[in-house]
Amino acid sequence: MIRAFLAKLLLRIISWFPLSFTHVLGRLLGRFFNSFSNELSRIARRNIELCFPELNEQQRSDLVRESLMQTGMAILECGALWLWPVERVLKKVRKVSGWELMEKARAEGKGVVFAAPHLGAWEVIGLYSAKRSPMTCMYRPPRLTGLDQLIRKGRGRSGVALVPTDAGGVRALYKALSRGEIVGILPDQDPGRGAGVFAPFFGIDANTMTLLPRLAGKSNTTVFMAYAERLSKGRGYHIHILPAPGCLADKDSVLAATCLNNAVEKCVRALPGQYQWAYRRFKNRPEGEKKLYG
Repeated sequence: MIRAFLAKLLLRIISWFPLSFTHVLGRLLGRFFNSFSNELSRIARRNIELCFPELNEQQRSDLVRESLMQTGMAILECGALWLWPVERVLKKVRKVSGWELMEKARAEGKGVVFAAPHLGAWEVIGLYSAKRSPMTCMYRPPRLTGLDQLIRKGRGRSGVALVPTDAGGVRALYKALSRGEIVGILPDQDPGRGAGVFAPFFGIDANTMTLLPRLAGKSNTTVFMAYAERLSKGRGYHIHILPAPGCLADKDSVLAATCLNNAVEKCVRALPGQYQWAYRRFKNRPEGEKKLYG
């Protein structure tokens, strides 16, 4: 309870400042994370070592440092993204590329899935989209349960319908798509052992969800990759909407998962420093394979 109280107090205080100042503090926080051995820095270094073997040691170190600074910004900007009036947040969306593709799909009566990896300021996508169209997103409560209400209120204030990551939530997604609405999914989360299939991500087998390919297989559904680029000097965000490859709907679950991971990887390679490398993406391993994190 104390940790949750302090976290909420910090976010409340941070929300009083302009985004440019918040991002400066976030970069300083990331530099702090990078200055000593801790879980965030260890996981980020391990992931970047695994995913970018072609980089030399200095290049990997530079990417780790940038990733941790972006992580610091992502943490602190939640004060603005969850607590500012929605209109104030949306004024920070400086550019949207590809939105017309989504509008065309909906005009044809299709439901739309936004597959938004942990890249840039993914929270912005839901806030922006739900102000323009009904939107349903899956929601997994945070480990720090005292933040649950704050997050729900912050994400839902633009009209996003949050549904749990269970059978009932999946049914809600199908219903939303059948109504021609938008569904939002984070495609690069480990769904848990036994709940996904292993497919390569940056050449490393990763436990990958099968839900999104199943949704993509619906005849009235169009899938887009989506990410919100964090612009420099606190200027705001650039939302990118990209068509997902058709192979994502392949009936072979492994081929579909491979296609999905390739699409996520393409987005990440566009902004490698803004990806959440401190996430244990490869924590579950195929049977008999050793763990990748110490």
